[in-house]
Amino acid sequence: MEKLCFFNTAKAWGGGEKWHFEVSSYLHQKGHSVLVIAHSESVLYDKLLKAGIPCQGIGLTNLSFLNPLKHASIKNLLKKNNVRTIIMNLSRDVKIAGPSAKKAEVKRIIYRRGSAIPIKNSFLNRFLFKKVISEVLANSIATKKTVLENNPNLIPEEKIKVIYNGINIVDTNTKIKQASEKEFVLANLGRLEYQKNQKFLIPLAIELKKRGLIFKVIIGGEGRLRNELEAMIKEHGLEEHVLLSGFVHDPISFLFQADVFVLPSLWEGFGYVLAEAALCKKPIIAFDISSNPELVVHGKTGYLLNVNDIEAFADKVVDLYENKDLRTQMGLNGFIKVKENFDRKKQLRKIEDYLVNG
Repeated sequence: MEKLCFFNTAKAWGGGEKWHFEVSSYLHQKGHSVLVIAHSESVLYDKLLKAGIPCQGIGLTNLSFLNPLKHASIKNLLKKNNVRTIIMNLSRDVKIAGPSAKKAEVKRIIYRRGSAIPIKNSFLNRFLFKKVISEVLANSIATKKTVLENNPNLIPEEKIKVIYNGINIVDTNTKIKQASEKEFVLANLGRLEYQKNQKFLIPLAIELKKRGLIFKVIIGGEGRLRNELEAMIKEHGLEEHVLLSGFVHDPISFLFQADVFVLPSLWEGFGYVLAEAALCKKPIIAFDISSNPELVVHGKTGYLLNVNDIEAFADKVVDLYENKDLRTQMGLNGFIKVKENFDRKKQLRKIEDYLVNG
């Protein structure tokens, strides 16, 4: 039987790894022949083993694409398993698994692109997109646009398919806000990294404190910015106003603490956390960048503002702080949008049709 192969060698757990796990699990349960090749020391590999999804551990580095023995090993693995379609998530995986799949005569070589960052117009990329990659699967319209931003001839536009990430639509009517009604809570959730731009929330907190709001900013997640954020919080005396919650195991419960969800990310491929916040009926304040307008309707489900505009961001926080009815209506509008456009079951069926029948 011909197999669908998911190839992802990231050690850490992120949006791409979540996608590979959920899609491979769904297809495996539907009876399709699936193989996931993952880093043997990764979170993804551990989850695959526990879930009983057919998988193969592998060890790769950023320079593995220069090793002919690694290429031969992957080619043989793909041929042995009669792989018909391979889906790769990382650029480094494309460099090694892509050419190996080509040599193994894999019919469809798909680059699943999940980041709205323009692809470099390098010689290697031009070679890979012309000679190796057959299709690109993008997670948003914004991501699709960035594929061809630096080179409109990199790959035919019709070869780029957009399928949004799905979210599990659950009944949230029984959920209640956990924080004190006297305390206005702004929540943020994501890796503590430059892209996510949590440092913006410190001057925001300073501004809100100046304006006399009774509030707390709760930041969920771990990453390389943690020490710097801790120092900034201490330097400005914000210990009572800004809390670093660490890694969040249950995003939905975390988000239900909030009155408003804030996302100061500088770019997003698909802001999955925005969909989760909308599912929890939380109004959203974010920057008008990347795929955010595909998830947030300005003035209806939240606000989209210029990047790093502290004054405008604080103004919108105050608007929502002072108007509970507005918060409620925006949250409801966001929930309806997510339910209509990002239902996980519908999106998985689209992916199944694309991978199996495409």
